[in-house]
Amino acid sequence: MKRALISVSDKAGIVEFAKKLVELGVEIISTGGTAKKLIENGVKVIGISDVTGFPECLDGRVKTLHPNIHAGLLAMRSSEEHMKQLEELNVTPIDLVVVNLYPFKQTILKDGVTREEAIENIDIGGPTMLRSAAKNFQDVAVVVDPEDYDTVLKEVEDKGEVSYETKFYLCSKVFEHTSHYDTLIANYMRKQRNANDFPETISMTFEKVQDMRYGENPHQKAAFYREVGNTKGCLTNAKQLHGKALSFNNINDTNGALELLKEYDEPTVVACKHANPCGVGSADNICDAYVKAYKADPVSIFGGIIVANREIDKNTAEEINKIFVEIVVAPSYSEEAIEVLTQKKNIRVLTLENILQKQPDTAYDLKKVSGGLLIQTIDNELLPNDLEVVTKTKPSKEQMEDLKFAWKVVKFAKSNGIAIGKDKMSLGVGPGQVNRIWACKQAIRHAVEHLGADSLKGASLASDAFFPFPDCVEEAAKAGITCIIQPGGSIRDKLSIEACDKYGIAMVFTGMRHFRH
Repeated sequence: MKRALISVSDKAGIVEFAKKLVELGVEIISTGGTAKKLIENGVKVIGISDVTGFPECLDGRVKTLHPNIHAGLLAMRSSEEHMKQLEELNVTPIDLVVVNLYPFKQTILKDGVTREEAIENIDIGGPTMLRSAAKNFQDVAVVVDPEDYDTVLKEVEDKGEVSYETKFYLCSKVFEHTSHYDTLIANYMRKQRNANDFPETISMTFEKVQDMRYGENPHQKAAFYREVGNTKGCLTNAKQLHGKALSFNNINDTNGALELLKEYDEPTVVACKHANPCGVGSADNICDAYVKAYKADPVSIFGGIIVANREIDKNTAEEINKIFVEIVVAPSYSEEAIEVLTQKKNIRVLTLENILQKQPDTAYDLKKVSGGLLIQTIDNELLPNDLEVVTKTKPSKEQMEDLKFAWKVVKFAKSNGIAIGKDKMSLGVGPGQVNRIWACKQAIRHAVEHLGADSLKGASLASDAFFPFPDCVEEAAKAGITCIIQPGGSIRDKLSIEACDKYGIAMVFTGMRHFRH
């Protein structure tokens, strides 16, 4: 290795790296701010203009886009013709490229950034040099990540060059990096156009948060990634205060609980198990809300996940500590609450600011299928503006509030789903059944087992999709349920309406369903 080109925005460690290269007999070419920093720290540098014979111009937009640079990168050392041409053109080969790019991501994440500022931070020469070097990786080592400085230095010191295996590894990192960079730019431009259609091709980019111990099952590998952009209120921004690292299933289940929690403005606690709500309670304070969520299903909440939209105080923490739960997430905790919760070794305690902030309507919901990807806009809606009361009996104001409460719960239960609620408390949830009557019977049975048969008197029932038959109305009537909310739209709607009128049940059609698969 004889010559290296260094041009970096992230200058962490670059002075020490360059000094060591010089000690190993490598001459350094550099540009702009990088050259200035190296010179200030006593590193001998050849200016880029001395190599190209052309001055940097257009406020630095054009520096390295020159044949003297790219011929030095792309010449195949094994080709006699290439090397002869370099000699005729008086071009010196470049053996090492160290480049990281203009901070486009950091720029677009700043509050109030303008389009002009974002565009000015789109690197042109950097990706071009990286791609040239990476294409010719068998002859040129290319470093885009400061974490690789030590590896390169050790191999050059030990062998005088970087091994083929390491150069191929570095090459693959370059194309991952430039792909990520270009995707950020493309997605930014798309958002600037306010495009809400689905493009003919789609590229997305995510950044690793952590490797997981295992996936959905112990024999599966997994990792957790975050989107690039504003992810306020998302689990990727949560801070863990106590407990071991979250697992794959912990993250998936907690995300489901948080999505449901965002539907409630008043003090609310959601208990979740296997991505399904098992207890939901709203009250004037967070402790009473937790007690409701617990009473809704004291069996399923054991080993489950609890999320709250208000600060956890000491009283609430003491109630939570009466059972074993996997995770507690809240916007904040009192000092006393932290002292109580951390008495248990295995509980994970997380804090999440902006816990009620929903994703924008432009966000995507992704589902991986074998050989493909399903993409849809997220289900940010809850109810249409106009609800239709289709029965002779009309719901009271209190019953309408109960219907809306139960509708929020069933929106986040796996389909087919039924949720029953009363007085701002879920009484029973029947999620993920292959037919609706099973879901209905399950929700009723849960309520009876945990709260007693009388708990269902005057309760409200929500169904995530229409009733194909009147059987759910029959079951609801036997249990004492007095109002129902469902999308409607079945060719047999009349049968369900007639059954409701027979038993004096109020029924509301939403005209909107919430399947969740």
